[in-house]
Amino acid sequence: MNSPAPLNVTITSRHRRLWQWLAWLWLLVILVMAGHNSWVWLAEKRLPETDMLALLPTEEHDPAVRTATQQFADAAQQRLIVLVGDRDWQAAKRAATAYRNVALHHPQWLKLSPAPAMDEQALSRWWQQRGQLLTTADQQRLQYLPPAVLAQQALRDLASPLGQARFGAWQDDPFGLFNHWLADRAALTPVRQVDGELRVDDGNTHYALISFDLTQSAFSIGAQHTIMPILADAATAARTQAPNAHLLSAGVLLHTAAASTQASDEMSTIGLGSLFGIMLLMWFAFRSLRPISLVLLTLGAGMLGALSVCALLFDRIHLITLVFGASLIGVAEDYGIHYLATRIGDQQPPLQTMQRLIPGLALAMVTTVVGYIGLGLTPFPGLQQMAVFSAVGLTTAWITAVLWTPWLTSPYQPETRFSQWYGRTRAHWPRLQRTPVGIGIAVGCALVIGFGITRLTTNDDIRQLQNSPPVLVADQQQISRILKVPAPAQFFLIRADTEAGLLMREETLRNKLEELVQSGTLEGYQAVSQWVPSPERQRTNQMLISTHIWREGGAAPQLARILEEAPDWVHARQHQQQANGLLTVNDWLQSPISQANRHLWLGHVNGQLASVVTLLGVEKPDLPLLRNLASSSEGVTWVDKVDEISSLMARYRGLMGWVVMASYLAVLLVLWPRYRTRAFRILLPTLIASLVVLAWLGWSGTPLQLFHVLALLMILCMGEDYGIFMQEHPDPQDRHAWLAVSLSAASTLLSFGLLGLSATPALKAFGMTLLIGISTVWLIAPCFDRNKSIL
Repeated sequence: MNSPAPLNVTITSRHRRLWQWLAWLWLLVILVMAGHNSWVWLAEKRLPETDMLALLPTEEHDPAVRTATQQFADAAQQRLIVLVGDRDWQAAKRAATAYRNVALHHPQWLKLSPAPAMDEQALSRWWQQRGQLLTTADQQRLQYLPPAVLAQQALRDLASPLGQARFGAWQDDPFGLFNHWLADRAALTPVRQVDGELRVDDGNTHYALISFDLTQSAFSIGAQHTIMPILADAATAARTQAPNAHLLSAGVLLHTAAASTQASDEMSTIGLGSLFGIMLLMWFAFRSLRPISLVLLTLGAGMLGALSVCALLFDRIHLITLVFGASLIGVAEDYGIHYLATRIGDQQPPLQTMQRLIPGLALAMVTTVVGYIGLGLTPFPGLQQMAVFSAVGLTTAWITAVLWTPWLTSPYQPETRFSQWYGRTRAHWPRLQRTPVGIGIAVGCALVIGFGITRLTTNDDIRQLQNSPPVLVADQQQISRILKVPAPAQFFLIRADTEAGLLMREETLRNKLEELVQSGTLEGYQAVSQWVPSPERQRTNQMLISTHIWREGGAAPQLARILEEAPDWVHARQHQQQANGLLTVNDWLQSPISQANRHLWLGHVNGQLASVVTLLGVEKPDLPLLRNLASSSEGVTWVDKVDEISSLMARYRGLMGWVVMASYLAVLLVLWPRYRTRAFRILLPTLIASLVVLAWLGWSGTPLQLFHVLALLMILCMGEDYGIFMQEHPDPQDRHAWLAVSLSAASTLLSFGLLGLSATPALKAFGMTLLIGISTVWLIAPCFDRNKSIL
């Protein structure tokens, strides 16, 4: 088990000139990257992506599901809903008017959404087709009640002063069939037109509904920074008019603005906090501004490279990538720190010192990048972007450190009191030896770790990643309940080869859903066929109305005789209701009636027609029942996006577990040619640290999820760097390698450890895992020095 042979090659003038030429060439590359970044961020004014859904994988299999999800997102992302409520309706109206007036002073950002149209013009096509529209109750009335009874009911409705408000003349719908059907449609929403406002009631509170359309993308940071103060001013104006007004708001903009603010704050906390901590450590270690400047230069070059390449490969860089990238400084400075620590008291020329360190530094960089490539194997676009950002940033920082730092360091780096004191601690570090005490400690630790791992549980529920402010989530849920907005994450997907077949399958499903509504399992549902019955049902309705109402002996002739109307009255209405063809989905799509629900119709997808049936009031215990309902219905698929993405995360958690194990083997193969059996000394501290993390999760009751596994991969990427640096300088009396490892580990803990403060659950899981893992590697790595460990 000999140490790898050091490189003591003398730097010739030819090598020196080549190195110098490469350093100038690299300066040109850095200048080009700086210019590219200036163009991207200043000239193009490209903005970071803030949509949290962009971090998640797209659907792997079903194009129709992907289309439905996209249509739901498109329908929601540019809409902003505000409910202004008060127990006094007049006060609610005043507050709503004040709110609307302030918001509409900024038409370049906000405009009122068109109000739902249920007027004569919007309903004209349905009025023409009234001879084919029946409610389920009216179908049964026509089938089972004698014509005379139907005629008497029509007379009572005509004579009643409390009869329902009617659409159209009584003579054109004497039995109220169209009005009954229209009332059923109106019951699909609780919103009503009152005093020129859209009103909805919830208990004793009356709400005025205000709906805005954004003129800019909800994911635009500029739009967020401008619109949020406008909304705050509007809310103030509303409460001035009605001090007791209750305001509820919902919209993608509110969530993206909160995420943007949170990410910006965290970038400052994590990036600036870790940078300040690293600079403080560097000052204690070197007591000079030049080493600090060199580390900053290396980090800056790494960030320039990462931003440039990501800007070329991705349309937009996600804000979470920048937050994660802010922690990159905890790794990228390792190469410069290792070189600077080695220079302490070194009498060799700077270029020769760097030449001697290049093999170890190269292995450290390559093995770390291999780990980030593993991170990029996931189907999560956000993680792929983070992997590219980190791998490119580290590679750029490594090249900068190798090519530039030898030219920019002073010929001699003096030793400081701190570096001298701390370097000596390596020789006094606890030894892990084949003694009863050493073996007892090892067995005890193994038992604690083993029992902790046996307590490990898993939880891949995507809702764990929900990090919107609780107030926004509560408002969204309350608005959804009051307005009866269906959940977009769970729905039935219907497919058929023809429009007629698709509408029939919807109606078959609706019959089953109606039973669940009657039993209280569901609150309701929304479907295209509620507005456009299938051709078969339209013909059936037409036959029922014709047979039981208009034909000789039917209810209409009897009613005409009672009212002493001429026979032509019956014939004219019968002809009027039978000469207008059939309603089609295209009629519905072209009508303003469909404005709020056009996302239910997917059209042609993958060679078939598809539509969506959404549900109200779905509870978790009812999900198996709904899933079984779909499996027993032809052409119907149950879609649960929450369950689908959670299952996907569970699958990739298992896959990434295998990737982590394969990465250990890959790193071992990379290390073996240089270190042989000493490669185990490099990897064992990292492996133990990973097991400690799993045990901590088990003992603390924290469920294992995908982001913990990804952090284990990062522990390997960074932990083996420390092992390499230690094995490149295996002598326990070598103080400078231990100083370099400790500075690197401390700076990594400052950066990645600060991720544990993040309000983003994924980043927090990442940060806490790395905090524990890297701390463990740092503490036990010296225990595996040559002639110390039991290996």
